[in-house]
Amino acid sequence: MCRNYRWKFAALLWTVLFCLALTACGNSQQSASDNASETEEADDTPEISTGITEEAPGDGPASRSVVEALNGVPMVTLNNGVQMPRLGLGTQIQRLEAGGPNDELTETSRQSVVAALEAGYRHLDTAHGYYNESGVGQGIIDSGVPREEIWITSKLWPSEFGEGVTMDAIDKMLNRLQTDYIDLLYLHHPVGDFVGAWKDLEKAYRQGKVRALGISNFDNWPEAYHAIVDDMEIKPQVLQIECHPFAQRQATRALAAENNIQIECWYPLGHADPEMLGNDVLEAIAAAHDKSVVQIILRWHMQEGFSAVPGSTNPAHIQENIDIFDFELTEAEMDQIRALDTEKRYFNLPYDQMESFFPLADGA
Repeated sequence: MCRNYRWKFAALLWTVLFCLALTACGNSQQSASDNASETEEADDTPEISTGITEEAPGDGPASRSVVEALNGVPMVTLNNGVQMPRLGLGTQIQRLEAGGPNDELTETSRQSVVAALEAGYRHLDTAHGYYNESGVGQGIIDSGVPREEIWITSKLWPSEFGEGVTMDAIDKMLNRLQTDYIDLLYLHHPVGDFVGAWKDLEKAYRQGKVRALGISNFDNWPEAYHAIVDDMEIKPQVLQIECHPFAQRQATRALAAENNIQIECWYPLGHADPEMLGNDVLEAIAAAHDKSVVQIILRWHMQEGFSAVPGSTNPAHIQENIDIFDFELTEAEMDQIRALDTEKRYFNLPYDQMESFFPLADGA
């Protein structure tokens, strides 16, 4: 009788152990299946290259920025991870810079900025050399749009270049603009102690006073370009150059692409050259899309991947310039515009004359 109970107990124990073994095996197989599934999903996900190579801006005032583009304006991620709207308002007003009173220049710039922000622009381009930063800063305040929602670009003049000198110039620029940080700050021209100036820009960047660093017109002097791009601790995020359908700057674009530097175009409309604005090819494309030639040119800039800052003081033209995101040029039309390239440029001032050009008063 005891032997019979011992046999039954052994059989029951063996059955329990067998079931436990089967359960463990099933769990192991399920775990392996889950892992395999996760691996397959990971393998199917393309690896995304951000192109981010530079250190991010330091914590500081600039970290408050929450810029987002409106009205379909595309954003670009710069090589430091910061995002910038690719279409902006240029505020250079040459007819006043040539000798008009500063109060008129300030008021004209203020009104242009207010009109642009009302039209949905969130990128403004100014410079100390334009004598209008105070007007731009006041326009931002008067618009009612929060500062942190706006991308402000400005430029330091060569008279402000040099270690220590440039840092002081940045603080004065912040006062003129009535802000405590700048989104993008350029060295305006490759003249003077631009290396010392760049070292101060790096300091301001790490202090969070500036979100992105740029060089303007450095394409005109390759040695200066390489002195900054190759030898400094932080590479530029943006290179601003003259660029439009008549001067498409292929070599410079290729050079910038090697270092993941965004191209931004000034004179995108060819300085309103009648030869460009009345071009037969551009007029035919404009008619096909029921758009103006100006809108076709700016749309071409966007589809080429540029940032562009067309200037205007006319509210109607400011609105027209941003109304370019409800249509698209065909590849054939893009090629037609690319074929207009003759490298015709409008700014040809010799660089040995730049240091005496636009000497800035301390309070300008």
